[in-house]
Amino acid sequence: MADDDFDLDIDDLKRRMDGAMDALRHEFASLRTGRASGSMVEPIMVDAYGQLTPINQVGTINVPEPRMVTVTVWDKALMGKVEKAIRESGLGINPVIDGLTIRLPIPELNEERRAQLAKVAGQRAEDARVAIRNVRRDGMDQLKKMKANGMSEDDHKVWSAEVQELTDAGIAKIDSVLANKQEEIMQV
Repeated sequence: MADDDFDLDIDDLKRRMDGAMDALRHEFASLRTGRASGSMVEPIMVDAYGQLTPINQVGTINVPEPRMVTVTVWDKALMGKVEKAIRESGLGINPVIDGLTIRLPIPELNEERRAQLAKVAGQRAEDARVAIRNVRRDGMDQLKKMKANGMSEDDHKVWSAEVQELTDAGIAKIDSVLANKQEEIMQV
């Protein structure tokens, strides 16, 4: 394929593109759909013991019903802070305290809210596409430097095609995951 002096680290480019895809999947998991999911509340940070702590480190998150998430707080002194963090999280959920458990009833999404969430999903997918394109640009810049240092035209074309193929595959994965998420959001 190419001389050893001009080896592009395709594995590194692929790892970075996969990282963008993983970040998108994580963001999509926190997007609310009509069903309850423990991952909806995982990004919430609670002011516990003088520092911001992920909610899953101050209590147990469960999904006992399709439209209910519960958080069982381990330290009763943190109940108010956990409730406040949930209220201020922007999820649009009103927590209900029940002993050491905070119940989060997931209301039905109206059509307007579904459309907004689908749009947010599209914006996050575009951010992931931009990240993949940036990785592609980095790879192409490396190839330009190699070409300037004596890489043959044929090797340059082969490596360029490989980088473009990785990019196209990454963008296709993002489009597929986005279509699935938007379908899930719009499901009544």
